[in-house]
Amino acid sequence: MFGKILIANRGEIALRIQRACRELGIRTVVVHSEADTDAKYVKLADESVCIGPAPSRDSYLNVPAIISAAEVTDAEAIHPGYGFLSENADFAERCERSGFVFIGPRPESIRQMGDKITAKRTMVDAGVPTVPGSDGPLPEEPRDIVRVARSVGYPVIIKAAGGGGGRGMRAVHTEAALLSAVAMTRQEAQSAFGNPSVYLEKFLENPRHIEIQVLSDQSRNAVWLGDRDCSMQRRHQKILEEAPAPGIARKLIERIGERCAEACRKIDYRGAGTFEFLYEGGEFHFIEMNTRVQVEHPVTEMVTGIDIVQHQIRIAA
Repeated sequence: MFGKILIANRGEIALRIQRACRELGIRTVVVHSEADTDAKYVKLADESVCIGPAPSRDSYLNVPAIISAAEVTDAEAIHPGYGFLSENADFAERCERSGFVFIGPRPESIRQMGDKITAKRTMVDAGVPTVPGSDGPLPEEPRDIVRVARSVGYPVIIKAAGGGGGRGMRAVHTEAALLSAVAMTRQEAQSAFGNPSVYLEKFLENPRHIEIQVLSDQSRNAVWLGDRDCSMQRRHQKILEEAPAPGIARKLIERIGERCAEACRKIDYRGAGTFEFLYEGGEFHFIEMNTRVQVEHPVTEMVTGIDIVQHQIRIAA
């Protein structure tokens, strides 16, 4: 087990990781911006290091400063929490090259699941059901785009390959609006994610949004920890999570949960993760995988009694 962990985050999740570390007998180091000097998570840590001014780009996204803080405090591992650098494969790689354990998935897994097109192909190969759509990124030729949309059937949705958090998506109900929607989504994707690649899927008009929580270790032992229903949303942002998901047969949940666990074994996934699905007409359709602990993880902890953050640490150790 680790003797000291650096927490590369702030606020609630930093406190949550501190609690897990304290229960495991692990000392904690937190990094903070000048604006957070008096924050509760800083006061409760065993050690703290100021890594820059208030703007996130100069502090919580400042990779060299975070690595330096880990070096000067003799931390053994770095926990990224959620947000900021938690799904940044380059940061995970930098941590490991610098001699620290990254408490999360392998860098290659983060890259694989971070690109939605690659993630979808990976899930198809792993036997996880996906939403019907384009086989890869949309082509540049307008006639080919129209052909793909016609083969899928309207309505369709255009999605950014590097998107997330409800951004980079645009529903299209008629062929007349297709090409302009593709152009706008590409522009938005380039601006927001630095990647103009987009793909197309069938637009499910009245789906449920269901999540499956997984844990997987370095020896391909994987389990799923139940489901969460996050269908109540505003502008693609979750408002309420409920577990277990009401009104869905448990046999269907168990079947998709086992497929998620098996997918983790096939791709050699490590750590905590969440598979996200749209559920409509008795069928599950994979949309993305979050390669980190989610904001909503306490819902699963309350239902299962399993401390997900502690297990992240145990798996990494």
